[in-house]
Formats: sequence, structure tokens, C-alpha cells
Amino acid sequence: MLPLYVTSGEPAGIGPDICLSLANRVDERPIVVLADLNLLQQRAVLLKLEVELIAYTGQAQSSALGQLFVEHVALHEPVIDGVLNPNNSAYVLEQLRRSADYAMSGQSVGVATAPVQKSVINDAGIAFSGHTEYYQEFAGVERVVMMLATKTLRVALATTHLPLRAVADAITAQRLHQVIDILLHDLKTKFKISQPKVLVCGLNPHAGEGGYLGMEEIEVINPVLESYRAQGINLSLSLPADTLFTPENLKDADAVLAMYHDQGLPVLKSQGFGEAINITLGLPFIRTSVDHGTALSLAGTGLAKSSSLHVAVDLALDLAR
Repeated sequence: MLPLYVTSGEPAGIGPDICLSLANRVDERPIVVLADLNLLQQRAVLLKLEVELIAYTGQAQSSALGQLFVEHVALHEPVIDGVLNPNNSAYVLEQLRRSADYAMSGQSVGVATAPVQKSVINDAGIAFSGHTEYYQEFAGVERVVMMLATKTLRVALATTHLPLRAVADAITAQRLHQVIDILLHDLKTKFKISQPKVLVCGLNPHAGEGGYLGMEEIEVINPVLESYRAQGINLSLSLPADTLFTPENLKDADAVLAMYHDQGLPVLKSQGFGEAINITLGLPFIRTSVDHGTALSLAGTGLAKSSSLHVAVDLALDLAR
């Protein structure tokens, strides 16, 4: 019974807080948090939580209510709740490295991740654009796809963490083919949807308005989509994003493919923030994540909501089965 690893993320944020809440559940499969044991103990005292932290030994066992398995990762410097410290960036990346290594080497079924603060890692002089890109590079795969999901909506992204001015140049036929292939494959294999129906956002307002508001739909996006439709695959042509996300359009859709980060995710998060999860498609292992950031001002206050982490863990466990 291989474990599922959970990274605790940025130590000054709410990651340690929400990871402690995992002691409130009992799972047959071991759930192991990667974190500094002393940090978790200090945060538990601050939050007035009675949690028994157990050093994980690699033995397959389930925890009892009130217990939490932890694999110790040493902090570089003490943590002040809510205060970022670039000197602890290596600590954050060590969590990611171990979680990816265990998954790639068959020592775990995968990983669920608490939030990290990209800016402080870059402030430490380490090039870092996000979990998704880190795991992609570690796994050595050419392309992965970020998909966020609620109970009623899945939104995948053709591009992820790019400045808006760089998005149009990144929307190439090659990228779209790679993204769509991964999306269709994982909807079929991981989510057991035999014939997925996917709606596709245009890049420009009104999906280009017949070329008057941009030519990307005519020259790049629709030709790619037509090639799939000719094979009988249920993909729409590019649709105006401002009307695509209506209940009538979404009622039979299995997923939406958005062209960039802030095109599709605001809609999804407005529907289910705190209950949504992030899934990385195209990796050779399971990776899910919360749908929120580090919420530095809430660290150690007891006000952080842990629902998204629990949903991420639930999905990872379901996919592992």
C-alpha cells in the first residue's frame, strides 16, 4: 500500500495549517506530509490543535484519527508566520524534489501539493515558475496540461504562467496538438470518460470576430480543431469565451480548453473557490493541488480553510485506485 505524499509548501503561509487538518481523516492508504516536524508542532500549538505527529518510516499503515504521518524536511531558518524568507526557498523545493522522486521511482502513488510562493523562490535567485513546470521538468516530459476542476466544471489551459503579451505567440499548432492529445488521453484514462466532449475558447474577444479582432482563430486554432473533428472527436471550434461559460453551453461538456490562465480560471473559481482542485495532466504520476495561494495573512490564525486540500487528496486517492 504505497503512500500519497502531501507537500506543505511555503512555511510562512497556510500550508502547514491546512496539512495539520489531514489528521482529522482516516484513510486506508498512508497520507504523508513533507514538512519540518518542529514547524508543524509549533503551528499545532498556536492553533490549539491536538495532533500526534508520527515520523513516517516507510511502513504501509493507516493512521488513526488525530494522527498525522510526517517525513521531516529541515527548515533552513526559523519561520515567522506570514513573513516570507528567501532563505527557506530551498526547503520548499526539497519538498517538491522528494515528492517527485518518490512518485517517479514507484515509492508513492503520487502527490498532492499545498501552495508555494513563487515570488520568494525567485527572490532567492532560483528560477521557478510554478509546481506544474517543476514537475514537468523533473519528469522529463515535453508538455503537461494544467486543469482545474470543481464538481461540475473542468477547465484545462493551453498556456499557464505566461505574461499576457506572450500568450498569442505561444498559441501554436504544435502546442495545441500536444495539449489536446494530453487532455483527451487523461479524460479517457484517468477520468474514465470514453468519448469526451470539449469546448474550446477562442483567444480573442468574440473568437476573433471573423478576423476583425485577430487572426489566431482562423490561422491557427480552428485548423487544429478541424483536424480532430474530422476524426470524429467531439471538440467545438473556437467559441467566444464570454458566452461559452453559460449553463446551457456547459451542461453536456466534459471539459473546457481555455487559451490562457485568466481566461478560464476566474469563472471556475467563482463557481467553486475552496472546493476546486488543480490537476496536472500528462505526468507519469498523479499530481493534484489546492486552488488557492499561500494566504500569508491567515497563517497561524485558524481562519484558513482546508477544504480544497481535502478534495485534492480525495481525487488523488481515487485516481490511485
